[in-house]
Amino acid sequence: MTYDVETLRTSFPALAAGTVHFDGPGGTQTPRVVGEAIAATLTGPLSIRGRRSASERNADDAVTEFRAAMADLLGADSLGIVYGRSATQLTYDFSRHLSRDWVPGDEIVVSRLDHDANIRPWLQAADRAGATVVWVDFDPATGELPVAAVAAVLTERTRLVAVTAASNLIGTRPDIAGIAAAVHDAGAALFVDGVHYTPHAFVDLTALGADFFVCSPYKFFGPHCGVLAADPAVLAGIHPDKLLPSTDVVPERFELGTLPYETMAGVTAAVDFLAGLGDLVTGVTSRPSSSRRERLRASHRLVEAHENSLRERLEAGLADLPGVTVYSRAAHRTPTVLVGFAGRAAEAAAERLAARGVLAPAGSFYALEASRHLGLGEAGGLRIGLAPYNTAAEIDALLAVLGEFSRD
Repeated sequence: MTYDVETLRTSFPALAAGTVHFDGPGGTQTPRVVGEAIAATLTGPLSIRGRRSASERNADDAVTEFRAAMADLLGADSLGIVYGRSATQLTYDFSRHLSRDWVPGDEIVVSRLDHDANIRPWLQAADRAGATVVWVDFDPATGELPVAAVAAVLTERTRLVAVTAASNLIGTRPDIAGIAAAVHDAGAALFVDGVHYTPHAFVDLTALGADFFVCSPYKFFGPHCGVLAADPAVLAGIHPDKLLPSTDVVPERFELGTLPYETMAGVTAAVDFLAGLGDLVTGVTSRPSSSRRERLRASHRLVEAHENSLRERLEAGLADLPGVTVYSRAAHRTPTVLVGFAGRAAEAAAERLAARGVLAPAGSFYALEASRHLGLGEAGGLRIGLAPYNTAAEIDALLAVLGEFSRD
């Protein structure tokens, strides 16, 4: 089935500026409908949640629709969807919640593959509790983080394992379901960073086996915020600090203060846009009986095929360039490619690209432990991250500039 990327691109006003965006892992561009949803909610009648007036109903509907949309996207229960300022903020919050009953001798497992947002909060919480931190290394030669590597460090003292579902630096997608089975066999909980995974996978929280899963809507066409998904029954057993008059209902007990209804409306619009993406790029209308979850699955299949085709074109082109090393090598990976240049700084390549209107940034992108483990230190590499609106012509333009750079 044809993937009409040019029609898709007309939904993104920012793309008309002419810059080629390979910075999807840092945040995608935003469809017009998302901005319109934010503006309409913010400028329409709006007040504290309730059902007595239009303004109260608008606020209440923004929250409930947000939870329903994210539940459809993640294969979760809407009552287990927690809003947060960012995935980092949510991870810090839950590191404090979950570490309250940790004691000296408990063990917390973290991975060097992860973004620092799924490492540092746990290290700091463990330090406060006197718990022991256990590191799991990925293979720098292959980029793989095998289930066996995680299982090997689990003991009866393990309380929590924190791991990414997809590396934001090199794209590796570990076997989270396999890791979850090992973690649960050890009697521990699994906290999964799904920030880079969610834009490139059809997420099924139950199948993954994650006890806690965080993601960031601005990585998949939405506004800047974070979302945590968990079983409502698990959330019910966690008691965060909160104001006395504020509700103790799950998930609201974790959301402090008045919620940003306009941002939540933007998230709902982004999920709806994703659900309709398949119809948009194929010109074929979904069956009227199709649920949003079913339409999201169909859209994902099309996006995955498009992105993988672009990734293969990119990797084939990079293989022909002298002095270029590709660090994204795992068997299962997202369309995110980290590269380095012999004797040249990745930042210099990023600057050359930017001067030609191509945005592919360089750095470690907060995956500091992973960058160091790859031997790249804090400088990292050039990250080329693909999104559903990228084109084959854009891949060729990037390769042309990198070809000049590598031969200078």
